[in-house]
Amino acid sequence: MRLRVHRTGAVLTPNLFAVAFGVAGLAGCWRLAGGLRLVPGTVADALFVLAGAVWLVLAVGYPRQVARRPGGWRAELRHPVLGPFLSLAPITGLLVTAGLRPYAPRAAPWLFALFAVVTLLLGASLTGQWIVDRLEVDTFHPGYFLPTVAGGLLVAQGAAELGHPGAARAAFGIGLVGWALLGSPILARMFFRPALPAVLLPVLAIEAAPPAVAANAYLAVTGGRVNTLTWVLWGYTALMALVQVRLVGLYRRAPFGPAWWSFTFPYAAVATAGLHWLDSSRPAGYRAWGGLLLAAITVLVGAIAVWTVAGLARGGFLATEAPPAPPTAPPHGGPPAGPPS
Repeated sequence: MRLRVHRTGAVLTPNLFAVAFGVAGLAGCWRLAGGLRLVPGTVADALFVLAGAVWLVLAVGYPRQVARRPGGWRAELRHPVLGPFLSLAPITGLLVTAGLRPYAPRAAPWLFALFAVVTLLLGASLTGQWIVDRLEVDTFHPGYFLPTVAGGLLVAQGAAELGHPGAARAAFGIGLVGWALLGSPILARMFFRPALPAVLLPVLAIEAAPPAVAANAYLAVTGGRVNTLTWVLWGYTALMALVQVRLVGLYRRAPFGPAWWSFTFPYAAVATAGLHWLDSSRPAGYRAWGGLLLAAITVLVGAIAVWTVAGLARGGFLATEAPPAPPTAPPHGGPPAGPPS
């Protein structure tokens, strides 16, 4: 986790794509609220534009820096902490194309297909890399859900919305099985191993994302039909949201930095699932509850955005030292190459 001194100004790392990812998640929440006639739809459009602008800046600047770093892309893919966040680049592209659909109905599906293919290929590549490398259990964290779980489920949701039910079901299977396989070891690491470093504590918020994203994707795949599995996913989403409440004291120990954007998309996904539940169940005052839910997630993302701008102005938000390349590891099953540096 230590950073090697390598002063070249501000350093862009793949977890910074969480900024665009979180804004796009908030935009999706506003779009759903607009579809339910709770709010005007123009706010969602503005948020999608902002997410796309941030994504474009990072998509241009980040690869240029990686090309000049020791180890290049191979080191980025193999990094035990930051490697999984590489998948945020194409995954965020999936969400941004959703904002384009009303205005570029011909181009948006093709862009979505491109990002979907890259997302699934990168998820497969990273999974294979984790099999080949000798991963240290203490570097395992909820960010490992991103490549296949978030990627698969968001591809499923987009494919269903574009009218490709077979592809949607296949991608939903990738996300669901990936969640089933990764969920237990990630929680086991959280339960039985030393706590994450303070700077990484906010990534625990990602634990709330899989059930919420799965519920939202499942509704898209089934055409909005609510059944037993929908309620199972909503129930587990509620449980993980309550777990997050218990973790607030832990989060207060985390210094502010890019990892704080880990709160944004997961909580936006939970809010979106909550809006779906309110629209389906129609409890007393459901429109007011929907407005409060939307306001809460907007205030959260807005506050993190304001703190980020302030941090950038002070020059303390972005790292000024490049992350070290991971230690050389032998193929799976071979003898260790020596202790990591």
